[in-house]
Amino acid sequence: MIILDGKKYRDQLLEQYKKTILEENLKIKLDIILIGDDPASLIYVKNKIKYAKMIGIETELHHLEEGTKENVVCDLIDKLNSDPSTTGIIIQSPTPLLDFEKLSERILPAKDVDGLVSANIINLYHNKESILPCTVKGILMLLKFYNIPLKGKNVTIIGRGDIVGKPLSLALANRGSTVTVCDEYTKNLSTHTKNADIIISAVGKKDLIKESMVSDGFVGIDVGITRVDNKIYGDFAFEETSKHASYITPVPGGIGPMTIALIMGNLIDMKRNENNG
Repeated sequence: MIILDGKKYRDQLLEQYKKTILEENLKIKLDIILIGDDPASLIYVKNKIKYAKMIGIETELHHLEEGTKENVVCDLIDKLNSDPSTTGIIIQSPTPLLDFEKLSERILPAKDVDGLVSANIINLYHNKESILPCTVKGILMLLKFYNIPLKGKNVTIIGRGDIVGKPLSLALANRGSTVTVCDEYTKNLSTHTKNADIIISAVGKKDLIKESMVSDGFVGIDVGITRVDNKIYGDFAFEETSKHASYITPVPGGIGPMTIALIMGNLIDMKRNENNG
């Protein structure tokens, strides 16, 4: 069994990105919109700023009070859309009292760091991938880093959310995988997981995937995060399922670090696209 070490690959990517920014003299600016003071959001934003600064990306945080009117946030997004110094925009989720999806749709597709604007998802649907959602891209790149093939593989995704499950199913299908997407309505989940070469779970339920639900040699990608007694767990019952895995991600230290690295990777791609007109 081999641990898919997202931290190790993240650090390699960040060094590579830092070198690229320096060599190509890329002037990149990330604008982050944070509404309210959700503790987890504050940590996520702090980490994004930390890693951006580390590799030479300028950041600006627009921290708005909870209760800020929608039109004020929309005006800010419009301003950043038209600002040539802004390479990319992130709206930190959740957005208390406001519709996150509606706000996100206001971001220009070319400045959509998270890759969630409908125009970018439509491109993904038509296998014309432009900006991939960061978690999706992180999963794909980590699998590629460890030379895990996707073509012809049976992949079961648990969770059909807009950020991971849905776009990931499209990206995997584009790469020749046979994809099954499961959710809370799926009957006999273990039937689908046992038949999978690769299991990807993005639910956020501790020990959802048990030993009896996996086959020998499977690849496990754990995107779920649950906090119990101030400790972080994934969706896989790691100790028991890892005995049967050929490769598996830890939680923490697997997909999470990859996601934040690919925010930086997307920004570099977006800047290059901007420079190339």
